[in-house]
Amino acid sequence: MLSRTADHLYWMSRYTERAENTARMLDVNYQTSLLPQSAQVAKYGWQGLLSISELLPMYNEKHDQILPDEVMEFMVKDESNPSSILSCLRAARENARAVRGALTTEAWETQNTTWLEVNRMLRAGDLERDPAQFFEWVKFRSHLSRGVTLGTMLQDEAFYFSRLGTFLERADNTARLVDVKFHALNSEFFGTATEEDQEYDFYHWSAILRSVSAFEVYRKVYRDVIKPERVAELLILRSDMPRSLHACLVEVVENLDKVKNDQSAETQRRAGKLLADLQYATVDEILATGLHAYLTQFLDRVNELGWRISQDFLVPAQ
Repeated sequence: MLSRTADHLYWMSRYTERAENTARMLDVNYQTSLLPQSAQVAKYGWQGLLSISELLPMYNEKHDQILPDEVMEFMVKDESNPSSILSCLRAARENARAVRGALTTEAWETQNTTWLEVNRMLRAGDLERDPAQFFEWVKFRSHLSRGVTLGTMLQDEAFYFSRLGTFLERADNTARLVDVKFHALNSEFFGTATEEDQEYDFYHWSAILRSVSAFEVYRKVYRDVIKPERVAELLILRSDMPRSLHACLVEVVENLDKVKNDQSAETQRRAGKLLADLQYATVDEILATGLHAYLTQFLDRVNELGWRISQDFLVPAQ
C-alpha cells in the first residue's frame, strides 16, 4: 500500500476516535461539575482537562480565566484548536476524502454525514441547549464509523491501518481520561476515602465509569461498591474491557504484525514490551509508584510508538 494512503486511513481513524474521546472527557467534567462542590474544585477540574490535553497555554492566550462555558466552546467549536471536536471531525472527513477510493461507500458517507451534521447542530445551538446529549451524539457517530468500517471493509492493509489508528488513539485518550480523575483528586495515591467523602467520591467514580461506558461492566465484574483501585484495574489492566489500556495494546500489536515491513521490527518489539508490561502488572504495583507517574510514562511510550509507526509506514519516501 502507498504510504500516503496508509497515512490518510490511519489519521482518519485517529481523528474520529479523538473526537469521541474529547467528548468523553468533556462529558465527565460536565457531569461532575453538576455535583455539589466548591468553585475552586470545579475550576481545578476544567484546568486539569486542559492540562492533560496539553491545551492550557493555547487556551490562556485566548481567555483571561477558566470558565466551564468557555472551556467547552474551546474544546468543541474552536477551529484554531486542532484537538477540538469540530477540528477533529473536519480532519477525519478530509483524510477520508483523500482516500475515497480505499473506503466503501458506507464508510465515506458516514464520515461525510457526521461532518455536515455537526456543523448544523452547532449552528442550531445544540451544544448550549444540552451538552450531555451533544456529547452522546459525537460518541454515537464514532461508534457508527467503527461499526461501518468493521462491517463493510475488506480486511486488508487499509482496514489494518485504520484499526491501528483507532486503538493507538484510544490507548492515549483512556490514559488521559483516567489522569483527569487523578487531577481532580489532586493526590498522588488514592488511599481510602473518609466516611464523609465516600458518597461524594462514589459519584465522581461513577461519572468516570459512565464516560467510558464501563459502569455496567464494573458491576458485572466486581459486584461491589465502586473502589478507586478497582476502577484503575478495570481501565488499565483488564484485557476484556474494550477501552482498557491492555485491550488497546492487544489490538495495536496484532495490527502491527499484519502490516509489518522490513524496518518495523523495533516498533513491534516496543509495542510488544509495552503489552507485556500491562499483562504482568498488578494494580497494587501501579498505585504504589503513583498512578499519575505510571500514566505519564505510559503516554510517553504510546507517543513514541505513534512516532515510530509514522517513520516505518506513513512518511512518504523523499
